[in-house]
Amino acid sequence: MDSLSSSLKIAGSGMEAQATRLRIVSENIANSRTTGDTPGADPYRRKTITFATELDRASQTNLVEVKKLGVDRSDFVQEYDPDSPAADEKGMVKLPNVNMLIEMADLREANRSYDANLQVIKQTRDLISSTIDLLKG
Repeated sequence: MDSLSSSLKIAGSGMEAQATRLRIVSENIANSRTTGDTPGADPYRRKTITFATELDRASQTNLVEVKKLGVDRSDFVQEYDPDSPAADEKGMVKLPNVNMLIEMADLREANRSYDANLQVIKQTRDLISSTIDLLKG
């Protein structure tokens, strides 16, 4: 497979991986205040994503793929809120282990990576188009 087609495949796999990352980060942000249903119950647990390279045998190129979706096992934040239905007998409510600063940084990085892969696809498309124009004479 030629290098321009390989570039398209690599950038496409990067966009797909970053789109999944954006979905996971968005889910974390949306659930950043989701508590348990019953007193003392565990709240939403932050999700994580891990990437890996995968060799595409047909094109002999290394592509990025989502290796694993996991959960962050760090401790929950506790807050005093005796009026909450999720409060334990001491009035403490377990809140998700979602740190908005980390999520916003991940969101920004995923967005920039997605955009960078999109630019690779645009540039490659332009190169293919220019090559075809040259061949037409």
